[in-house]
Amino acid sequence: GETVSLNRKEFDLLAYLASRAGEVVSRQELYAEVWRQPYGGADKTIDVHLSWLRRKLGETAAEPRYLHTVRGVGIKLVDPQ
Repeated sequence: GETVSLNRKEFDLLAYLASRAGEVVSRQELYAEVWRQPYGGADKTIDVHLSWLRRKLGETAAEPRYLHTVRGVGIKLVDPQ
């Protein structure tokens, strides 16, 4: 495998998604569990962090390998095999 450098929030976000691998996790849950605050609805914090993670993992939202967006529901971490 290849080493990927993550900042603290990217690591926390990926670790939380990994703990729920295969399950769709809502933005509300990510805010509560990773950011420890309520979800404001229009905030793009999670989208920005997901974008950074995707770039570091060598994927895009249009062509995901690991981080799959389930529109209107949340994010799912999957094994690309």
